[in-house]
Amino acid sequence: MIINKLALINFKNHSEQSFYFSPQINCFVGNNGVGKTNILDALHYLSVGKSFLGNSDLNNVKSDEDFFVIESEIQNEEKEDIIKILQPKESKKVIKKNDKSYDRLADHIGYLPSVMISPYDSNLISDSGESRRKFLDAMISQTDSSYLFDLIQYQKTIQQRNALLKYFAKNRTFDKDSLEIYDDPISNFGTRIFEKRKDFVEKLNPIVQHFYEIISGGKEIVNVIYESHLLDGFDSAQPNSFFKELLSSSIDKDRALTYTSKGTHKDDLLFEMNGNSIKKIGSQGQQKSFLISLKLAQINRIKELTGKSPILLLDDIFDKLDDSRVSQLIELVNKESFGQIFITDTHKERTENVVRRINEESKVFEI
Repeated sequence: MIINKLALINFKNHSEQSFYFSPQINCFVGNNGVGKTNILDALHYLSVGKSFLGNSDLNNVKSDEDFFVIESEIQNEEKEDIIKILQPKESKKVIKKNDKSYDRLADHIGYLPSVMISPYDSNLISDSGESRRKFLDAMISQTDSSYLFDLIQYQKTIQQRNALLKYFAKNRTFDKDSLEIYDDPISNFGTRIFEKRKDFVEKLNPIVQHFYEIISGGKEIVNVIYESHLLDGFDSAQPNSFFKELLSSSIDKDRALTYTSKGTHKDDLLFEMNGNSIKKIGSQGQQKSFLISLKLAQINRIKELTGKSPILLLDDIFDKLDDSRVSQLIELVNKESFGQIFITDTHKERTENVVRRINEESKVFEI
């Protein structure tokens, strides 16, 4: 998958911009605040239909304007597709492929897989489990549409169960039978989510270690460990029964808390180095190398599972690594045939020097 052209109208600080891209390396250079990261965010929109920064769609409409448009021409094997995203201020977002609107955003996910490496990645180590769950879900969703469907249905059902628990607390009543109506759908969707997360992380782990050794040159053993309430006592012969037992055994606790305390919506990832938390013992350099290794492993798994080479978005990568490490990283990505690369940097000469050393076709855009 190659993005040949990107056009922006009223997207964040860009009134009107068009770019014709190299199939290999594309660099956006300019001072801080000129909108380089916003261009990567537009590319991220093309992939998953939303901002990687977590902004609401309406907040991405340029000030004093009524809509934004992101449009692209994408080379998909032997044909070219037109992807268009329109967000009016007064109505819902529309995503079209070749002038035909998607009924659901989920139908678009996986068409153009992408991986972002940015300074915000450090939040995966420092933040709560929610950010790591979202990262894991985003990885798997780009490779498995049925997983995304299960995830959406599971989250809806948990919200409904939580709403009922809050209703009971507010009205000082309780009906166990009404609550147990949700046991079957939650355990069905949740068990499938658990099994796919567990399998994905197990296969991701050796790839993370492989890239960590290449990038860091270190001999540390790094691990991504999947944590879930379902790990203790799960029986593959009766996959749904243990989840139902969890829900049943935690009813009194859930009633007191007014939310569902057990399930895959509480899963987490632990990042370890030599058996200890990388957050506690890893140096800044080791943490950066680990996070980049994690993202490269993500690219590898997406490519392996879908046959598509994800686009790689490198935001302010020189903030993470010195020039030689950046060169090494980009050479590695090229060697692995990971796909089209987009880079932002504040120093044009530095970027040009790195790209020149790699000797690949590239374009540099001054923003």
